Amino acid sequence: MGDSPSASAKWSKYSVEDGKLVRKQAHCPKCGPGVFMGVHSDRKTCGRCGYSEKNE
Repeated sequence: MGDSPSASAKWSKYSVEDGKLVRKQAHCPKCGPGVFMGVHSDRKTCGRCGYSEKNE
């Protein structure tokens, strides 16, 4: 049992390149780089503040 429903999916959002941690997914421009945005079929949304962007 993990802390969240998909605890194993957290590792897919990061990678290590040249000894540095790289975040793969987009982050919220209002909340900062610590909060990832959820990717939906037509938009990206922040679960913390509610900010959303439409996909082109």
